[in-house]
Amino acid sequence: MQHNVYLYILGMWLISYLIRVLPLTLIRRQITNRTIRSFLYYVPYVTLAVMTFPAILSATQSPVSGALALAAGLVLAWLGGSLFQVSVACCAVVFVAELAMRL
Repeated sequence: MQHNVYLYILGMWLISYLIRVLPLTLIRRQITNRTIRSFLYYVPYVTLAVMTFPAILSATQSPVSGALALAAGLVLAWLGGSLFQVSVACCAVVFVAELAMRL
């Protein structure tokens, strides 16, 4: 059983390493295709959103308060609120929603 753990760790390391090294070794020249460049431009944003969205809904005591804070944050961000304003407003929405659910 202990021997399998080391094989799993080695396999995970190999896959992670190949994912990072293969693009560097296979793509030697600048990418000129507009579709691929656009795709690569948005990859970090999509990755951040995919990691953050489930945490928003599960970080609170109820998913409803997380969803309300998400909606408030989206509206404030759309209206041009700063990161500080959006985060304070989301915290306030969660606080009020959790208080309202306890009543």
